[in-house]
Amino acid sequence: MTGRGRVASGQPTIADVARHAGVAVSTVSYALSGKRAISEVTRIRVLASIRMLGYHPNAGARALASRRANVIALVLPLRSGIQVPVVMQFATAVVTAARRHDHDVLLLTSDEGPEGLRRIAAGALVDGVLVMDVELHDVRVPLLRELGRPSVLIGLPADSCGLTCVDLDFHRAGQVCVEHLAGLGHRRVALLGAPAAVYDRGTGFAHRTRAGVAEAAARHGVDAVTLPCEENAADVRRRVDELFARHPDVSGLVVQNEAAVGPVQAALAALGRRVPQDVSMVAVCPDQFAEHASPRLTSVPVPAEEIGRQAVTLLMRKLADEPAPEVTLLEPRLTVRDSTATAPDGPAEVTFTEDGGPGAAH
Repeated sequence: MTGRGRVASGQPTIADVARHAGVAVSTVSYALSGKRAISEVTRIRVLASIRMLGYHPNAGARALASRRANVIALVLPLRSGIQVPVVMQFATAVVTAARRHDHDVLLLTSDEGPEGLRRIAAGALVDGVLVMDVELHDVRVPLLRELGRPSVLIGLPADSCGLTCVDLDFHRAGQVCVEHLAGLGHRRVALLGAPAAVYDRGTGFAHRTRAGVAEAAARHGVDAVTLPCEENAADVRRRVDELFARHPDVSGLVVQNEAAVGPVQAALAALGRRVPQDVSMVAVCPDQFAEHASPRLTSVPVPAEEIGRQAVTLLMRKLADEPAPEVTLLEPRLTVRDSTATAPDGPAEVTFTEDGGPGAAH
């Protein structure tokens, strides 16, 4: 039996919804797409019929009608030095946000550079592109400016002109970490950063954090040394041993390498240096990781969920031909926990040297 109250067996169609609501098929389409104004009373009646009948718009039909694939690409090369758990947080956030906009996500992990982007843009497989692991002088950037597909970078290159970028303000994050330690009287600090390969590639977040640490150290009269740090326990132990052999009076550590946090704590314990009594430690890492460390870590989180959500929102604005800001940088937030305390040896002042070596006390 069919009619205003029933539909034939099987999946309801847009025609079934139109009959049930007593409107034209085009009116149902306008209620779903918002492309043409209809009265609020009619819109409510159409939506009620959609819910009652359990109608789900056909993605293929919508794509044909709009000439869109309803798919966005997330370009994420899985290269050396990449912290996969953090990267997966970004990917999950992008997928979740995209689904809210009725889009699927095509994940591209091979490191094809500009050729990969050109291949994506040449076909009709995706509507737009999100790009991660952005370098300061990224070879993909010139092509992104010319692509026929809208794009958003999760990261910030040295030249953002003509692009749309969103990221944590990593330069400010480095500053915030040093400012916190300086406020506790620490005058000799070290940054144990990303693996060397990340710096060698010129990856933006690592270089910006390091620059922020150096700038804040100079401003606050703090002696700062910055070192890359690998992820396995043996390499971390060697790096920490080397750091304190060369700079035994370091009393504050900033760690920007989630995988190295546990090994750094173990290496400090092996050297007889207690956290925070002898060495204060700030980590750039997810909140949940900081909360479960022992002691709980003072930290600046990388807000992957918020960055991923904003990246998708910006891409959807570009797909709708709406204006989008060139650069969106999220303000870092430092949460004080148990791993930082007043410096053990007072507020002696030192100079900051450009090479990160020990400065002269004054």
